[in-house]
Amino acid sequence: MKLALAEGLKERRLKEGLTQTQLALKIESSQSRVAKMEAGDRSVSLDLLVRSLLAVGTTPRDLARLITRTRAA
Repeated sequence: MKLALAEGLKERRLKEGLTQTQLALKIESSQSRVAKMEAGDRSVSLDLLVRSLLAVGTTPRDLARLITRTRAA
């Protein structure tokens, strides 16, 4: 599930035309943390991934689709 959310975050960030640094500013974090999130690093919490996805405009329905994607795989 974490990898699906990580991939979804990167896709959404790119769709919104944001750099990792811009996303980091938006979520009050660092660029290196965003890179770790997008890589699905073990140190990144699901909470942080979900909050970041919501910060870039992901809807709850989109989140459900990302999670469902992991079940289908």
